This record gives sequence, C-alpha cells and structure tokens, in this order.
Amino acid sequence: MGAKTPAAAAAGRESLAPPDCLPAFIEIRRFVRLSYRRANILLMRPALKPGLLTVWRNRDTVQFGIDPRRAVALTGMRGTGDLLRLLDGSRDRRQVLAAAGDLGMDAAAADRVLALLAAAGALDDHPDGRGALPAGARARLAPELATASLAHRDADGGARILARRQAARVRVHGASRAGLSIAGMLAAAGVGLVLSTGPALPGPPERGPGPAGSGGTGAAAAPPPGRAATARAPESRPRRRPDLVILADTHRRELPAALVRHRVPHLAAAASEAIGVVGPLVLPGRSACLRCLDLTRAERDPAWPLILAQLAGQPGADPPACDTVLASMVAAQATAQALAFIDQGGEAAAVTDGTLELVLPGWQWRRRSWQPHPRCGCRHQG
Repeated sequence: MGAKTPAAAAAGRESLAPPDCLPAFIEIRRFVRLSYRRANILLMRPALKPGLLTVWRNRDTVQFGIDPRRAVALTGMRGTGDLLRLLDGSRDRRQVLAAAGDLGMDAAAADRVLALLAAAGALDDHPDGRGALPAGARARLAPELATASLAHRDADGGARILARRQAARVRVHGASRAGLSIAGMLAAAGVGLVLSTGPALPGPPERGPGPAGSGGTGAAAAPPPGRAATARAPESRPRRRPDLVILADTHRRELPAALVRHRVPHLAAAASEAIGVVGPLVLPGRSACLRCLDLTRAERDPAWPLILAQLAGQPGADPPACDTVLASMVAAQATAQALAFIDQGGEAAAVTDGTLELVLPGWQWRRRSWQPHPRCGCRHQG
C-alpha cells in the first residue's frame, strides 16, 4: 500500500500527516467522530479504551475493536507495541512520552501516535482519582463506563454519562417480576437512587436477572448490595420528585394522571398474556400519554373503558403468563429506555409516542406508533 493521507471524514477534514520517523505513514482506516466533550490531549492521562480489544492485522497495522461498526485501524504502527502498552491511564502525557523515550522511541513520533489515537477515538482520559467515584464503585461500574464511552463516543471514559445517572432519581411502581428486575438493573447501571414501590412483599425483594447493585455512593442510595431500595411506606419516599417514574404492570390510571398534572415523565412497562410492552414514555405536554392510548383504543373497541375499569381493581392473572425470559426481556428493554432518557437528557425516541411490543413465540420487538389524542387535553397540562 503506497503512502497516502487518511480519508477525511465529513465531520473533520483535517489531514493527518505521518511523523517522519515512522516507516511510511499512519492511516486511520475509519474515522470515529469524538464527542464535543472530548478530553484535551495535552491534559490527558491516556488509556486505550477498555471496551476495545487490541489486535494486529499485520506487522504495520494495529486494530482497536473487532466489530467493524466499532473498530478502527491504524497503519504504519510497526514498532509502537511498547508505546501502546504504556497507555493504561497510570501516566499523564508527559510521563508517557518520557517512558517511550526510555524505550528508545522518538518523543515526537510517540506524541504524534497519541494524537492519532485520540483522533481515532481509541483513547480515554483516565481520571486518576480526580473522579467522584471511589475505587470500589469504579471497579463495579467498569462495564457501564466502558459501554458508555463507546456508545456515546466520549473520551472521558464514560464519566459524563455516569454523572447523569448518579444524579438521577427513578421510582419503579409495581412489584412484579419485571418491575423488580427493572429496579435492580437500574441500580446496577449506576442510577443514583432507585426506589421500588408497590405491594409489600412477604420476603426479600426478588433479584434481577443480572447482578444488581446500589447505584449511588451517598446515604440516600444505600440499599443492601445487589438490590434497589424498596419502599413500603410513604415516608420512605424521596422528598425530591423523581426524574422518571416507571409504571410496571399496572392498569390503574390515577397515578399516570397525577404524574401528567405534576409534569413528571413516566414510562409504562408490562408483561402478561405472553406479551411484553414497553412504552410509551410520557413527556407531559410533549407526547402521547396513557389516556391518549385509552381514547384511541376506545375508538376501536367501545368496551375498552368498561374493561379498563374492571382491570383497575384486579391484581392480575394468577399465575401470570410471564415466564423468566419474557420478564427479563421486558425488564431489559424498559431499563434500556430509562437509561436512554437519563443519558440523553430527557429523550428516548424509541418509546416517545410509541410502544415496543414483543409477542411470543416470535421474540421480535416491534414498534407501534401512537399520537396525542385530540380529546385528551394532556398537552395543555405539560
């Protein structure tokens, strides 16, 4: 392959010329757009993104990541293996360059490699104790941090996303299998306070489908390890209103109506009759609410209001037609949409004016669109 400059991406047309001492050139085979919140390379404690495996395609080309949708390859990297091993976040940039010099690598060439790695989106800025998370919490949340760093293309190691989650308060209403799993997964994902409310349980809360831990580090979020807080009395609820309420397996409409009046975003999630439904996400005054859905259903089925009135006073089928896998899939989807809402500053497009629905035995999620109903009036309450 002859020497050439890397193809400029639409988001950044800066040409990346090679350092003189490298064999021929360094070419970014795929340009990954970094977040505008990327770290300043001059102030970084550079670390290769932990969520990407590092492999060599040949003697000259190193690839970070395996799946082509994430991977980026740098060509002309022969002799940089020792430098890459230095990028573990234990050194700042100056220390990395000094260590590279001790290994016999030209400092200017090493600096250029660091710049190229940063431009390719392969570096994170290791906090080195500057973050708010204790070492134990950082170790427990390492998968969340690595995922956030890749998914949101930040160079802060996921710190910005985790800070949003740590500041969030979520209430999960409903003690169904799906509801308890949602609470556990939100806590494990780093949400600062997760409060599970609903009927008192005879024993300890049911564990979620995966390891669940307390998301917060302060006294307000101090449930036993592996569980979200479970509220059994009104006085145990947080004083500050929640950022999001998740309504799990409930047909009652008094609470959703109150949430609309008080402009509290809420997400519905249900798993019954071998069907899972996640959504809609109700953004009061901006999107369709549950009453909008009821009015639309009533136009198609005039008996729906009578059916809904009967469902409001019933605990549901016993046993419920919601097996372990269905409950886990609904909980995972609802948790994913709740995290999207938190991570993206109050947006979750997949369930805004829509529901995600899973009908067994197909196991395929499908989206159904809903529009605010003209007779609802919820848009005037937001």
